[in-house]
Amino acid sequence: MPYVKIETTKEMDTDVLGTFSKKVSSFVANMLSKPETYIMVSISKPDKMLLGGDELPSVYMLLKSINLPVERCSEFTQKLCDFFELELRIQADRIYIDFSDIDRKCFGWNRQTF
Repeated sequence: MPYVKIETTKEMDTDVLGTFSKKVSSFVANMLSKPETYIMVSISKPDKMLLGGDELPSVYMLLKSINLPVERCSEFTQKLCDFFELELRIQADRIYIDFSDIDRKCFGWNRQTF
C-alpha cells in the first residue's frame, strides 16, 4: 500500500495533472514491485515553495509504504529524480524525497489493518 504525496510549484492544467498522476502511479508500482491497485497518489500545488532562496519550480515528495526496502532508497531517489526531470523538467537539485516505512499494524484499509 504505497502512498505518494507530491507538492510542486510546477504549473499543470487539469488534463496534464490527470495524466501525470497516472504516470506516477504506474512508475511507483513498477519501482516498488507492488500492484498498482494499492497505490494512492495525491498531488497538490502550494501557494509558494521556497528552496535555496528562490521560487523556481520544485518538488517535495513523500513516499510511504509497508515493507519499504529502505536499503534501496538511494536507488529510488535516483529513479524518481530522473522521472521528475523527464516529466516535469525540474532539476534534481530542486527535488526533496521523504521515504517512510510504515509498520503494517499501524496502517488501516478496508476495515482492517495489515
